[in-house]
Amino acid sequence: MDLSDGRVVRGIMGEFGISAQKKYGQNFLTDTDVLDRIVEGSGITGDDTVLEIGPGLGALTQRLASAAGRVIAVEIDRALIPVLHRTLEGCDNIEIINADILECDLRELNEKYGTGGRLKVTANLPYYITTPIVLKLLEHSDMIDSITVMVQKEVAVRMQADPGSKDYGALSLAVQYYSDPEVIAEVPADSFYPSPAVDSAVIRLDVRHEPIVDVPDEAMLFKLIRATFNMRRKTLTNALSAGVPGLTRERIGSALEAMGKSPTVRGETFTLYEFAELTTLICENTDNKI
Repeated sequence: MDLSDGRVVRGIMGEFGISAQKKYGQNFLTDTDVLDRIVEGSGITGDDTVLEIGPGLGALTQRLASAAGRVIAVEIDRALIPVLHRTLEGCDNIEIINADILECDLRELNEKYGTGGRLKVTANLPYYITTPIVLKLLEHSDMIDSITVMVQKEVAVRMQADPGSKDYGALSLAVQYYSDPEVIAEVPADSFYPSPAVDSAVIRLDVRHEPIVDVPDEAMLFKLIRATFNMRRKTLTNALSAGVPGLTRERIGSALEAMGKSPTVRGETFTLYEFAELTTLICENTDNKI
């Protein structure tokens, strides 16, 4: 069954009496070249277990099943489960699960349906919850090798953004802390049925086995980052003193002085390495938890 053929897609949807659900951000990918590039870009082999988030009608899932040893396909929309059983009939290496990925215990999921080893993740992500899903995956960096996902083009730009650019922010730093991001395809809106209102991109995140920087307190690092970009127009001193309870202007100023930075510096210019240095200095200058 060729699910890259729009006529086949419309026929399946008509047969099962379903339509694309806006509440789930459903836009079904029907571009053969893009589907193939996702699988190729994921670097999947027959030894891999793949976690697919949001298989939809199963177009990408079919290709993943041919390339991987095992596929765990998690679909939130109950109405698509019988469709997937039909479109993936004969693929005996796929486990179809009706669940919300944000509520899943990924470790338990892998141990129950995978091999318990490291996963490769692929997904055509719903754009309205892209960031929470990506961050949840990155927080499981000890069990994931790579994440290859379709996202809104501007989100892919943010993930790769450099310090000082308008796209640089907390998402850029989180993604780059846990992984090495690379856009592998740009995808026009007409590659989907129905077509979304924006262009998309496929980005691959090669997950680091160890974070790229050393910090004494990872939670503090991300407190500083979030506070900085929640008030990105303020100086770093003002943003942190307002956004991190218990962190005084004096401690921030002392840390910035040790780094050779002006007290009026803006956090949007800080690299990940500079945020790590700032975190270390702030942690060294206190005996109390913030």
